[in-house]
Amino acid sequence: MSQEPDAIEQLQRETAKLRKINSVLMSRVERSMDQQFNAFSLFETAIALDHKVRDRTQQLREALYSIERANESLYRAKQQAEAASSLKSSVLISVTHDLLQPLNAARLTLSTLAEMIDGKGGSGLVEQADRSLMTLEDLLRSLLDISKLDAGALRPDVRPIAISSLFDPLRLEFAPIAAKQGLSLRCCPSSLAVVSDAMMLRRILQNLLSNALRYTRSGGVVMGCRRDGKRVRIQVSDTGPGIYRAQQEAIFVEFQRGETSAGDRTGFGLGLSIVRRFATVLGHEVRLWSRVGHGSTFCLLLDRADPATVREERREVECIDLEYGGLEGARILLIENDPSSAQAMAILFEKWGCQVVPATSAADALERLAVLGEIPDAIVADLHLDDESGLTAVQEIRRHAKVDIPAVIVTADYSEAAAKEASLNGLEVLKKPVKPAEMRALLSFMLA
Repeated sequence: MSQEPDAIEQLQRETAKLRKINSVLMSRVERSMDQQFNAFSLFETAIALDHKVRDRTQQLREALYSIERANESLYRAKQQAEAASSLKSSVLISVTHDLLQPLNAARLTLSTLAEMIDGKGGSGLVEQADRSLMTLEDLLRSLLDISKLDAGALRPDVRPIAISSLFDPLRLEFAPIAAKQGLSLRCCPSSLAVVSDAMMLRRILQNLLSNALRYTRSGGVVMGCRRDGKRVRIQVSDTGPGIYRAQQEAIFVEFQRGETSAGDRTGFGLGLSIVRRFATVLGHEVRLWSRVGHGSTFCLLLDRADPATVREERREVECIDLEYGGLEGARILLIENDPSSAQAMAILFEKWGCQVVPATSAADALERLAVLGEIPDAIVADLHLDDESGLTAVQEIRRHAKVDIPAVIVTADYSEAAAKEASLNGLEVLKKPVKPAEMRALLSFMLA
């Protein structure tokens, strides 16, 4: 009996011990379950985030693909626009060049007709027709300049230029026009030099002078220049009607003209557009001051150059005199592939007392000269013949004749490259439409 309490007590102790062990195990199991639950939650969260990342990545790829397709479309559209613009400019250049051919023939024929007409009535009609042709020529030249700029065909040859080499020829060119309108024209002499392209700068000043004379009814026009720090300021001032401030920017846009009272309506609104375009290409600044009722001043700012760095260039013949002689009996070889221009020029030469040998190519010219057994006194050749250049034709004829025959190249190509190529070969260049007085003066000078 005494052993039973001991056994019961022993059992109670073991039971209590087992309960403690069970409690510890249950606590461990619960903690393990919590950890597994937290890990599962993190796993689910990671999977959800992965799906989101995949979705966003797919959306980003689709967006990038759309952008690439849009860029490709824009690039193709840009290429098409550039090709269309280039084609337009090329066609316009070609058409303008071709239009200058019949215009040249018309002006030469009109000049011959003027010498044949007696009486003020007929002379007046000829003069009116000549003014119309000059207006057409100015439009074609302007369109040609704009087209070449748009096509990138005009590349500036920037170098030091003496102001006097521009002012003197421009004064001779515009003095008769100013005198005919009863206006004064003063080009102030200068020893300064600037950095620019000679052809483009001359065209800028031509347009500024032409514009000033066109809109000035009384008074005159003054062109001069002065130092402005490290730059040179070239100014063209007139006593015209002036330009309202609201119109001063618009007049530099194509086919825009200011409202004036000058009564002239022959302009096309291209001159100042070319001034702005050329100045932009050359990096020159254009400014305008104007006061309505008092006149306008256009200013061009250019970098100044050392006059000692100016290269001496061959000067064009400046003395143009309708009464030049020395052509009677002169043998002129005329190489021209355009029938109307050839006929008009031949009639003009014969009117001056010349003996004309017409030809369409170097081979044709050599064949005709062989039949005549003579060497021409001078050659007048078109630059662009059917299958060869007029320069090549002149060189071939000179080689066969073993004489450097004086030669003139006539062309509707207004590029500086054409003039330089002719100059390097020792040839004079006249631009179409050819001015008869200029042709006569040049031939007389060469044959004197």
